Amino acid sequence: MAGRLIDEDPELAYQHALAARGRAARVGIVREACGLAAYHAGLWSVALSELRAARRLTGQEAYLAIMADAERGLGRPERALDLAKSDEARRLPQAEAIEMRIVESGARRDLGQPGAAVLALQVPELKDDRWRPWSARLFYAYADALAAADREDEAVDWFARASAADRDGETDAAERYAELEGLDIIDTEFADTDFGGDAGVDADAGSAGTPGSGTGTPSDAAALAETDVSAPAETGGEPGGEPEAVADSEAPRGDAEGD
Repeated sequence: MAGRLIDEDPELAYQHALAARGRAARVGIVREACGLAAYHAGLWSVALSELRAARRLTGQEAYLAIMADAERGLGRPERALDLAKSDEARRLPQAEAIEMRIVESGARRDLGQPGAAVLALQVPELKDDRWRPWSARLFYAYADALAAADREDEAVDWFARASAADRDGETDAAERYAELEGLDIIDTEFADTDFGGDAGVDADAGSAGTPGSGTGTPSDAAALAETDVSAPAETGGEPGGEPEAVADSEAPRGDAEGD
């Protein structure tokens, strides 16, 4: 249930995952689900705690990029970079390694290093002749980093590539491209309806450099997996002896106690 709700209602997804955690706190996949739901809900410190527990229980590094992005959300880009440069990160499979690169780029931007943010994404996969599952997100993040580095002409080209690769509408690459080119995007569903004004839709694009935005995000990084955990919708509160699931209000959140 939590996996199905993550995109639609992350707060409710977190409550479902929390209920499952209360019943099976020593099961790694349950802690993963709770950590992912917390991440999507913007509960950065809770997400870190749960995903660290999942690592201890399973020995897997699948959500290392999400943990790094959560560090960014807590205002700790240096710790995100430490994870990106760790031995564990070097062992990540290709898809997870791409996600980590996206998070690393965002962390460089957090530190006011736009040039380094661009360099972090200059990987061989940018020149891949075939589109891969991560292509749209990688192209988008690269375009966003170029735009932040005032390399607008190159950014336009890469937003166009991201839009072409994004068959599922995962990003707002088309809107970003139109914005930079000064174009209007027509909503074809209402194109034949006269509303007494322009049919163009102003592009309101999110930043790939924002924690939890879907490009480093995991927001984003979270695209790597969705865990389905069936649990009741209502819970009796926090399991005893575990950290309280208190929202890190006003994202990005302030610094929190580390390990």
